[in-house]
This record gives sequence, C-alpha cells and structure tokens, in this order.
Amino acid sequence: MNLPEQGGARSISRQRRRFPPISPSFFPPPLPNLPAALPPPFLLLLRRRARRRRETAVTMFELRLVQGSLLKKVLEAIRELVTDANFDCSGTGFSLQAMDSSHVALVALLLRAEGFEHYRCDRNLSMGMNLNNMAKMLRCAGNDDIITLKADDGSDTVTFMFESPKQDKISDFEMKLMDIDSEHLGIPDSEYQAIVRMPSAEFMRICKDLSSIGDTVVISVTKEGVKFSAAGEIGSANIVCRQNQTVDKPEEATIIEMQEPVSLTFALRYMNSFTKASSLSEQVTISLSSELPVVVEYKIAEMGYIRFYLAPKIEDEEMQS
Repeated sequence: MNLPEQGGARSISRQRRRFPPISPSFFPPPLPNLPAALPPPFLLLLRRRARRRRETAVTMFELRLVQGSLLKKVLEAIRELVTDANFDCSGTGFSLQAMDSSHVALVALLLRAEGFEHYRCDRNLSMGMNLNNMAKMLRCAGNDDIITLKADDGSDTVTFMFESPKQDKISDFEMKLMDIDSEHLGIPDSEYQAIVRMPSAEFMRICKDLSSIGDTVVISVTKEGVKFSAAGEIGSANIVCRQNQTVDKPEEATIIEMQEPVSLTFALRYMNSFTKASSLSEQVTISLSSELPVVVEYKIAEMGYIRFYLAPKIEDEEMQS
C-alpha cells in the first residue's frame, strides 16, 4: 500500500528538479549605441581646472643625490649662520649665496650638476627656503637614503623624496617656498697674500680651544708657519702650525703659500660656525689678505665647495684714528 505513494513522491521530486530549456528570447535585446550624456557645467569646470593644472604643473627642476647624507651635512654647516636663503638652480648646478643677519659673514655654496646621479633644470629657478624648516624635512631621511628634490613650474612648494637603499621604503614631503629679497654679490677672483691648507679637524680644534681663552683670534702667516693667537681675562694662548707635507697621508699635510706676511683678527664665534663644515672635507683652505675678507673653503668631494667669507675685525685704535 505504501509503495505507490513512495513512487509517486519520487516522481513529483523528479518533476520539481527538472527545468525547462532556456529560450534565446529569454535575454533582453542589446541596447543600442546611445550618445554619452553631456556632463553638467560644474563637471566641465573641474575638468578644465584639472587640465590646466596638468599643463602648468610640469616638473622643471629635479635632482637626485645617492649620498643623501651629504645634503644633510651641507645644511648643518650653514643653517646656524643663515636662517632664510635662496637656492639658485641653473643648468650648471645647485648654488646658494647668503649673508648672516649682521652682514659680517657670507656663505657661498656650489654643487655642480655632474655630481648628481640625475640633474635637470629646464630654466633658471630661485627657491627661497627657511633652513630650519628644511632641516626638519631632512631629519626624516636616513643617512643612507637617496634624496630627490623636485619643483614644478609655477609652484610655490618643493618636494623632498627619500628612498631607502633597498628601495623598500619611499617617503615624500612637501615644503612651502618663501619670497626672499636678496642681492647676489659678484665675488671676483683675487690674489691673496697667504694661503694655508691644513687638516679641517685640526683647524676646528684650534678654534674651539682658543674660544675658551678669548673672543677673537689673530691669524698670522710668516715664513715660520701660521700662528693662531687669542687673549682674554684669564690669559693668552698661541698655537703655531708649521709646514708639513706628509706624503703618506696628504689629508694630514699643512701647506703654506705666502707672498708676503699677513696678520688679521677675526671673531671666533664665526670661525667656530665655519668649522661645522669639517665633516664635508678632510682639508680646509684659508686665504688671507690685508685688504680682503678671509676665505675659509671646504671642498665637497668632486661636486663643488662651500666657502665662508668673513671681514676682519677692526681694532679700536684704528677706528679712533
């Protein structure tokens, strides 16, 4: 009695699982190719602005420095002396010329284009930067990072890009530029009465030691050598460096070229500020002449140089006369 009912149930379940074949007419016909609807006016305006931005935001300046720590050292060498400065970019390289707030000292920096892994400058560009803000940007870069600077034509910002050596981390920071009024001084090539080349670490040590004695240093060059002297309330000090051309270690040599003896007085606080560039070069060149500012120069590998110019201190007796 139950078998027919079970068979009937199986037949009903089979019927439920059966689906009729799908007819091609089941799918709706494809839509005709209709013209795209016109965008609303505000969308057109946004597109125009974006197009103008793409047209104007053309990268016109870019440099890539594999040894990124070099740029950090350069900035640390000058930011105590100068707060705001214009970085001048041209086809020949990346340069800076600025005076301190007292107009007593001047710094001149040159990094030649061929010293960078990549350098591009479509036209001359002057970028005003606050060096303290720039230092904050560069602190975010590791000592081994590759540093890239970019600036677009007509933009009021500069982009700093930091790449790790393995290129597994890339960071970019954007800094606002400043409008800085500055006069670019033409510094002629001059002949100096005496030129002293000595280890930069030794010169830094001398300036540091003498600053504990007095506020000024007298640099005298004679045939005996170069003498650094200081005097103050606690006493006086004299340090003499004689010519020493070390063949085995040229970076430790002291070389003196003298046309005639010279003796000049300078403020030690400026000299100590100049020696912050000692990490850039193992040798320092000091050029002296009685009628010219002293030039303290540090070579930056094969890339260029950083030069500090300082006017000699005039003694009170000369000012009264």
